Amino acid sequence: MPSPRLLLITTFGLGHMRPASGTWGSMPTVVLAAGLIFAGVGPTSAPVLYHALLIAWMLVFCIACLLGGREAELAFGKKDPGQAVADETAGQAIPLLFLPGVATSTTNHALLTLALAFVAFRIFDIIKLPPARQLQRLQGGLGILIDDLIAGVHALIVVQFVTRVFM
Repeated sequence: MPSPRLLLITTFGLGHMRPASGTWGSMPTVVLAAGLIFAGVGPTSAPVLYHALLIAWMLVFCIACLLGGREAELAFGKKDPGQAVADETAGQAIPLLFLPGVATSTTNHALLTLALAFVAFRIFDIIKLPPARQLQRLQGGLGILIDDLIAGVHALIVVQFVTRVFM
């Protein structure tokens, strides 16, 4: 039985999924946001609750990285192991925050926005624009987490631009 820290840092075992464990780790956040939006708890219908839940979700997985990062590196035998996907779970929340009303005004807009946030985050997480790649070298959980938070900010910029200009 894995420790609670390893269970959280692997996002309840999704980090063991192959291929592309980071993609699997990003999915729960998009599913959470979709569930909230389609349940009527969206960025315009109930913005305080929507943002509070996404931010709380992000913080839980950030803390999982910070507290369990070193343990994950020891357990899996490498720096920033692929099984540690709580960083993707946390970072994926960023482009889903502060969406303009038009981004979820229709079912099609909501689905497009969710897909855009997911794809943009995954692309930025993979290509690691500066300073993400450099900061990833930090030790332990911070090194695991920081590049994904930066990827989330890059994806946020894209999502904001696309939804505000093209929707």
